[in-house]
Amino acid sequence: MPDHPPLDVAALRREYANLGLDEQEAGREPFTLFRSWLQAALAVGIAEPNAMVLATVGHAGAPSVRTVLLKGFDDRGFVFFTNYTSRKARELADNPRAALVFPWIAVGRQVTVRGTASRLTGAESDEYFATRPRGSQVAAWASRQSDLLSGRAELDAAVAAVAERVGQDPVTRPAYWGGFRLSPEEVEFWQGRGDRLHDRLRFSRTSEGWRLERLWP
Repeated sequence: MPDHPPLDVAALRREYANLGLDEQEAGREPFTLFRSWLQAALAVGIAEPNAMVLATVGHAGAPSVRTVLLKGFDDRGFVFFTNYTSRKARELADNPRAALVFPWIAVGRQVTVRGTASRLTGAESDEYFATRPRGSQVAAWASRQSDLLSGRAELDAAVAAVAERVGQDPVTRPAYWGGFRLSPEEVEFWQGRGDRLHDRLRFSRTSEGWRLERLWP
């Protein structure tokens, strides 16, 4: 094995500022606080604050995880887009239960979401696809996401072929590409505090609305 200098991962730690999170600040439902935290992440210049880690489970029970981009949210849930032939989409077809993590480490915050994903309507996916840069629209047609690729040359050739075929015409959305909405059942807000005495507030959806509970750190 290569001779690398020792790396003491166990000693890596940071102290968090004593910014608190209380129940009054959290409100009665999770989306208002989520919007506030997302705006705060934008304000301090976090790169791609809409990046979220998506965890899915396949039919054999094996989990997989990747980072995707949040492209919309409201009281119905959190929206992202993908190729419907991708691994994530196939796993969501087998098991729509999924989880999200927004790791805003730079500000000592994290939001985790658990819920059920469902496809957006074709009209909703069309509306977003029309706003994408043309290069991204062409790439959606060219990519066979998650399939094996012989090399970069094969990808470049596929993109060039699509670009030549569409010419200057508008690029419409492929039927195999579109959005999902994850409808949350639980949303947890984590605020780092000194001495690892972090604040954790969890919203759980009930038949009567949202229940707010505090968890031990």
